[in-house]
Amino acid sequence: MDETDHHDHLHRTFRWRVPARLNLAEVCGRRWARRAPHTVAIRWEHEDGRSGVLAYGELQRDANRLAQALRRLGVARGDRVAIVMPQRVETAVAHLAVYQLGAVAMPLSMLFGPEALEYRLRDSGTKVALVDETAIANLLAARPQCPGLAHVVAVGRAAGSGDADYAALLERESDAFDAVATRADDPAVLIYTSGTTGPPKGALIPHRAMLGNLSGFVCSQNWFPHTAGGHPAVFWSPADWAWTGGLWDALLPTLYFGREIVAFQGRFAPERAFELMQRHRVTHTFLFPTALKAMMKAVPDPRAAYPGLALQAVMSAGEAVGDAVFGYGRDALGVVINEMFGQTEINYVVGNCGRWRSADGRWHAGWPQRPGSMGRAYPGHRVAVIDD
Repeated sequence: MDETDHHDHLHRTFRWRVPARLNLAEVCGRRWARRAPHTVAIRWEHEDGRSGVLAYGELQRDANRLAQALRRLGVARGDRVAIVMPQRVETAVAHLAVYQLGAVAMPLSMLFGPEALEYRLRDSGTKVALVDETAIANLLAARPQCPGLAHVVAVGRAAGSGDADYAALLERESDAFDAVATRADDPAVLIYTSGTTGPPKGALIPHRAMLGNLSGFVCSQNWFPHTAGGHPAVFWSPADWAWTGGLWDALLPTLYFGREIVAFQGRFAPERAFELMQRHRVTHTFLFPTALKAMMKAVPDPRAAYPGLALQAVMSAGEAVGDAVFGYGRDALGVVINEMFGQTEINYVVGNCGRWRSADGRWHAGWPQRPGSMGRAYPGHRVAVIDD
């Protein structure tokens, strides 16, 4: 592999190409349902042992049915739809359904209590909420203070607790749906910040943000979806799909490239994480430094304990990785960790890239990763210290 620092080259040759019209459901679902309907989109597992797969054709079929059902419930262009669910197929289906309606998806963590849910549901003017058994009790407790919330759709084992059941709604609808034509600047997602400097604030993110994320995602994942050795790219991250890290750094970009993502519904445990990645031949992952620290403590020699690991890229963000974890990735995992920095509003801005692949199929070094450094500006971005 060419070891030259290619940061300047990647910046000089990068160009933004944003079409006037863009829809997340089209680029993350509909086009793959047309081109590769039998390709696995989501391979899911529950900690209780249940598991299954959903192909791109099935993902889009369910998204079409749900979009029709939501339209019958009164959801129109620009309306807010809350998605209060963990990593499960219905979460991905809900996002695609909302996007192709021209509505706005508002992912909310299943860990939110009634007060946190009430604030966000009221502030956003949410019209419909989809919720499963992990959060139904808290959402119903918040509902009396949310007069604008017209419908609660109960998913999974929450069936019977809402105004309508997800499965029953889908069963009534047909497989076809004509997606709303959206502009690239139209809003697609409303994500609330953590509220570290006052009340949580809603960040309204347009469809074009998907393209804005890609240079950082591809670089931080060592040129995803390409892999050395021709292994199929498979993504997994324990990051909750309700947060920027899980939605924009894992689920949506993986679907954008028509690749497979693993969804695990259950508590994080270091040994389980390694076993999951080995069994599903995960090639790319996003792991918080706290997760990496727990994995380092529990499994000091992961390649010996899990010889079937196929990891080719690890991105980490949320806090500083630190020297010890950086060394663990490089020496024990055999993958140098790409640290990244971003925010809810803008996501990928600064980070690292271990390697990239040119059009002729050759691999090259990206730019050097250094312990304690969050990296350098990703292609398409400029970062400077401004003296006011």
